[in-house]
Amino acid sequence: MYGTRITMAELFGLSPWRKRLHEASITFRGDEATPPTRFDLTSLRILQPRLSFPLWLGRRANGRKVPIYNFFCRTQTPPQEGWSVRVTVARDYRGLQATYDSHNGTDFAIPPGTTVVAAATGRVLRISSEFHRGGLKIFIDHGSSIITSYNHLARSLVQVGDLVHRGDPIALSGMSGLDGVVAFPFSTPHVHFNVWHDGIHTDPFAAEGEVSLWKVPNNPKPWDGQPDTQPYEPTPWSAEGVERALAACLHADAKADILSGQDLAQRAMNAHFQLTYFPTRFSEKPRLFNGTFPRAPFLDLPFSSADFDGVEFPSEARSRVVA
Repeated sequence: MYGTRITMAELFGLSPWRKRLHEASITFRGDEATPPTRFDLTSLRILQPRLSFPLWLGRRANGRKVPIYNFFCRTQTPPQEGWSVRVTVARDYRGLQATYDSHNGTDFAIPPGTTVVAAATGRVLRISSEFHRGGLKIFIDHGSSIITSYNHLARSLVQVGDLVHRGDPIALSGMSGLDGVVAFPFSTPHVHFNVWHDGIHTDPFAAEGEVSLWKVPNNPKPWDGQPDTQPYEPTPWSAEGVERALAACLHADAKADILSGQDLAQRAMNAHFQLTYFPTRFSEKPRLFNGTFPRAPFLDLPFSSADFDGVEFPSEARSRVVA
């Protein structure tokens, strides 16, 4: 369902406020191992009032279609230069510009309070909230090196260690994180949906010659109710890889976060989080699991068929490349 009541603190992820202020300062000033975020006037192109205003009022922007707000950027700038919300070299899988320079996921624009569901069966291995890195997030291991995360959430409906099935409710959406606060009400409420395959950020949409990770290729749909044909098998995490990540970690808080995991899978997911969200905190990026796995159609739209039928793609006018 969508439009479930959530508090203001949940909506923006404002608590605990002292920690949030510290995390916000890292965005603008960086820290000993994290460059500050980069933005300029081109960043204004990300704002989409046509979407944001009805969504903040609790209305769907396009009926039973979920608008895609931003695609995965195929031409990301080096992490050593800092997270960039500029729109300069950005290109999505179509060669268009419905994204920004450092964007590493797919943004689905929805009203706050919308139920978010698991895109596939898997184990919840991390739930955390970082104000400067996507607010409240849930990380799920689906096996075969496929990991998804669901960002800018308001409320988790699951706990670390839970086995969730395809289509199970896992959270209520919000706009938690600095993104939603600094540009309100022009910021568009959305779920930032990350996918990793074989250890790297991956676009679930397929360019020509690639294999889409969506079960319905390049046209994500909600789960159709059909059971999975294969049982869930956890990704084969590597204890040696986690130890190498700890040895390569240059940041005390990141190292403590990795070690806080209760078992190998949780420590591996914590290492995965730190390596992918804060890559400059490490001297190398070790492989955290054993084996290699081919791309295959696997994921459903992370929303219920009771609420939505599919997605709406950005218009060509909005997506055009500006020289």
